[in-house]
Formats: sequence, C-alpha cells, structure tokens
Amino acid sequence: MEIKASDVAKLRQMTGSGMMDCKNALVEANGDFTRAQEIIREKGKLVASKRADRETKEGAVIAKISADATKGILVCLGCETDFVAKTEEFQALAKKIAEAALTSLPADAEALLNLNVDGTAIAELISQQTGKTGEKHQVACYDKLEGALLTHYNHMNGKVSSLVAFGKTLTAEAGKDIAMQVAAMNPVSVSKDDCPKEVQERELKIGREQAKLDGKPENMIEKIAMGKLNRFFKDSTLLSQDFIKDSKITVGDYLKNVDKDVTVTSFKRFSLND
Repeated sequence: MEIKASDVAKLRQMTGSGMMDCKNALVEANGDFTRAQEIIREKGKLVASKRADRETKEGAVIAKISADATKGILVCLGCETDFVAKTEEFQALAKKIAEAALTSLPADAEALLNLNVDGTAIAELISQQTGKTGEKHQVACYDKLEGALLTHYNHMNGKVSSLVAFGKTLTAEAGKDIAMQVAAMNPVSVSKDDCPKEVQERELKIGREQAKLDGKPENMIEKIAMGKLNRFFKDSTLLSQDFIKDSKITVGDYLKNVDKDVTVTSFKRFSLND
C-alpha cells in the first residue's frame, strides 16, 4: 500500500523516530499506526540487545535538588559517543529522567527504570532512544541524598556532577564551593574517620610494598606505611584537602571560617572521565 508523507510525519511526531524508520514501520504494519509504534519499540529493544556489551563512556551527568534543598539526586544517562550525548533529544531525556528521580526518589536504579513518565516507563523511553540512535543507552549512575541542607554542582561539560549534604544551613556561596571541591578533587570520604577500612588497608599495603622495594629497614616499614596513609588522608579526604580556591588552607579551615558549627554529613559524585 502507498504510505503518504503525512502519515510518516504523523508517526515521527508520535515516536520521535527518524523518517525512514517511521516509513519502514508503516510499510511493515500496512499503515496501522498502533502496530507501527510497536515495531519501532521492538526495534529499540533489538538494538539495545545487540549493543548490550558496548561501553557507555559518554552521556549526561545531572545533579538536582528539591526546592527546599533537603533532597537531591545524581543521575547519569550514558551513551557511546559524544555526538549523541550532545543532541537535543538525548539531553532532554536525561533531564526528564533526573526530574522523575527527584520527584519520586526511587530506592535504586532498577526502581528508577520502572518509574512512569507521561505513561511510559523510563526503561521503555531509554529503549526507544536506543532505537533512534543505534547506540547503547543506560542509566550509568543513580544516587540520592537527604539532609538539613543540600548543595549541588554540575560542570559545564555535563560530564561530572556532585551533591553535598550539610548538617545545617550555610551560605549559598560556601555550599557551592564545597560541591565544586567534591567535583574537582574527587575525595574518598568526608574525613579520615569515615574513610572505608578497605581503602585504608589498600593504602597501607601499597605503602609497605613500596618501602620494601626501596630497601627500607624492616623495623621502619610500618612507620613509613602509616606516614603514606596520613598523606593519603591529607590528599584524598574532603576536609583535609587543600581548598581549591585558596591552597593555603584546607576545606575544613574554610568551613570553620564560614561557620564553626557547620558539618558535611555526606556527598555523592559521578564523573564520566574517571
């Protein structure tokens, strides 16, 4: 049967798929719009299945916080190429997912995928987008935070974002400064007190092995390893790091100058470049 250009345009408006994909779907469906939409969805799932083993090294990372700044989410919609990541449709989908996540605060990434947006599950929306671009798409990261005050930072390149929770309110400038610090310096924990034990053991092991390779006396190895661990705490825990806007002070010192009672309770960070 003849497929009119107006029918192709109508299906394209309904699905957002390319003109040829819409025309082929209408031909296969003998002009049945419902069946044509199903064919396009099936194509998206097929493409997703074929590209399941591909890596999603590009995408859009978004942090958002609620109007009262007590809740926040961090989401990354991943894809294969920077070209697709920069398209208007991809960016719009990433923002739609982030908004849905902030509204519902799902427990985990699986729950996020099951959320409905305008009557369609997020997993289905991602599948549809996969069918349009021919690239693997996935939720590469999902995290949430709650606290007395949250701040966030989204880098202009769209590839790294952070969320920070504080124990009390503080100035907007100071909150943004700490969120930028987390995004830029990628700390492992707030302080050495909450640094994961497995991370500490790993750094001690590295310190011991390096001391042995350097030929240090056996009775000095543990002391040297502890010294390296303390250096690691200085460089890699948030409050002990040099403040990015003034390397003469630590982040902890900066916060004390802002408000001696303010505390960082937790943070989240994700980067496509790590």
